[in-house]
Amino acid sequence: MNRFERIRVQGFRRLQDLELKLRPLCVLIGANGGGKTSLLDVFSLLAASASRGLAKKLSELGGMTSLLTKGKADRISFELDTRAPTRGRTAYHLTVVPVGAAHTIEEEYLTEEKFAGDPGRTEYPYVGRGVAPHAMPDPRETHLSQVPLVPEQETTELRSRLASSTYYHALNVEARSPIRLPQPLRPATLPGRDGEDLAACLYCMREEHRDQFDAVEEALRAAFPTFESLGFPAPATGILAMTWKDSSFPHPFYMHELSEGMLRFLWLATLLQSPGLTAVTLLDEPEVSLHPELLHLLTGLMREASARTQLIAATHADRLVTFLEPSEVVTFDLDESGMAKATPADELDLEAWLKEYTLDEVWRMGRMGGRA
Repeated sequence: MNRFERIRVQGFRRLQDLELKLRPLCVLIGANGGGKTSLLDVFSLLAASASRGLAKKLSELGGMTSLLTKGKADRISFELDTRAPTRGRTAYHLTVVPVGAAHTIEEEYLTEEKFAGDPGRTEYPYVGRGVAPHAMPDPRETHLSQVPLVPEQETTELRSRLASSTYYHALNVEARSPIRLPQPLRPATLPGRDGEDLAACLYCMREEHRDQFDAVEEALRAAFPTFESLGFPAPATGILAMTWKDSSFPHPFYMHELSEGMLRFLWLATLLQSPGLTAVTLLDEPEVSLHPELLHLLTGLMREASARTQLIAATHADRLVTFLEPSEVVTFDLDESGMAKATPADELDLEAWLKEYTLDEVWRMGRMGGRA
């Protein structure tokens, strides 16, 4: 599977100039305000920019003025590298500048490095490289999101992978939240950001992707020893409910009767086993409401999912880090000027420490940064 290999961000909040190698699984750790969520927001912004939603996403994030690094930047730039098995490295570059309360795209281009024996660099000109902004249908949106799609072309592949990136915040489990209510029966390959398609997704998995459905139930049995099975009663035509059978009780529980932790783990297990995982999956604090003993199961699900999606998660949970490898962890710190810096844990000198301590203990001791 093609993956993004490197990202560089300049002028975005505390990410004044941050460069990071990307792995199949990247778990971001660090103190509050250290830049972890900002990196997730960068990917959601790039995803929007690839689907003609740049202007809307900039507005949702507060507008260009609020996103610029305070007093230290007058533009925001992104560079994203990927590599395909049949081609060399491809790099996408985008620079956005404020214009009053709005924005304009100052520079946008794609470069491809050929393999050895064909070492040339080809630049595909976009805005700022030979194509005037007024030549695009909408100059506020990227050229990448507006060029015609051509199969097996670099721009088509990049656009598809970027646009499919999905950002999941903490799940809403309030009393009348979508995950607790009966849901429409419709084709669904993902459970939805708020679990609005959880029942439909699991039902479709049971019917069409039985191995993955069985893996969800196995994870639930490992997490909750008295769990037996999921059921799907239909209270009305076209409507699907879901039940949780527990061996300790004669009657199953409906979703509105489950605890927050049970619902969140069910949603996460379904998401990470879903057949519709997008090219990049972004998780913000997946550990919320989960008992510490469930986190080793969660990391196993995340590691398995990273074979099918590039998974980037931000966490504050020491216990979660216990079950990760240094190659899966990225530490966020602030430098002397208050700007974020990111360091993969396997690039730190931790070998001697890890002979005596677990990775989370090394983190708590401050030996790998990422502490307040």
